[in-house]
Amino acid sequence: MRKINLAITGCLGRMGQQLIKSAKVEKNFELKIITESKKIDKKISGIRPSLNTKAEFKKIDVIIDFTIPRCTFEILKIASRLKKRVVIGTTGFTKKQEELIKVYSKKIPILKAGNMSLGINLLMYLTEIASASLGKKFLSKILEVHHKHKKDYPSGTALMLARGIAQGRGENFYNLYGKKFLNKKKFPFGKKVNFNSIRKREIIGEHEVIFSSGKEIITLNHEAFDRALYAEGALSAAKWLMKKKPGLYSMRDLMNFK
Repeated sequence: MRKINLAITGCLGRMGQQLIKSAKVEKNFELKIITESKKIDKKISGIRPSLNTKAEFKKIDVIIDFTIPRCTFEILKIASRLKKRVVIGTTGFTKKQEELIKVYSKKIPILKAGNMSLGINLLMYLTEIASASLGKKFLSKILEVHHKHKKDYPSGTALMLARGIAQGRGENFYNLYGKKFLNKKKFPFGKKVNFNSIRKREIIGEHEVIFSSGKEIITLNHEAFDRALYAEGALSAAKWLMKKKPGLYSMRDLMNFK
């Protein structure tokens, strides 16, 4: 079986570096291209980084992107012209940008997830089930903890979990988006889903969904100890995407959740 020619963007970032490390030992892939938004003179893992250009991406089958929204759209523009598949792990998109990604997905296969962990995506599924079962009598809120370098908040994962709550209740996600807090010791429940984002040390990721009726509390949580699990999930997504037609997919599709 021919190896999948892979490109990894944002090669200097934490996830970019982990993806390079994981791809090097993954037998299904041939890491052809790594890119950055600026010119880098030194080699990384034996590969000299390139800029995001049409000429570079011609050589590959699929692109894994963990960057920032502006860079993601630069990549999607090129990928759509070349008919290349894209796995998006970037977070922090606006509602308008989310809609634009859907437009690109009509031309190319895209798998987008705020978190590539199989465990987190199972947590989202369980969150949806719990939300549907508990109903509107239970209020809900989300706590997330990440390393001190992470800038966007709530995290993409926290927003994913909030979508699970909304889907379970049959409501529009944006209508349920509540208040967001940063580094609070305590934060309240509300009629909408409130978020508290903690940024400290080098924590990989902790997420907690809390439901309360006022008489009882139900908590669903996940803790990540190794960034490699996100890279492994992204590589699984890239392999899975190779057989798909244009469309917007999620890790839920990969895991075959109904």
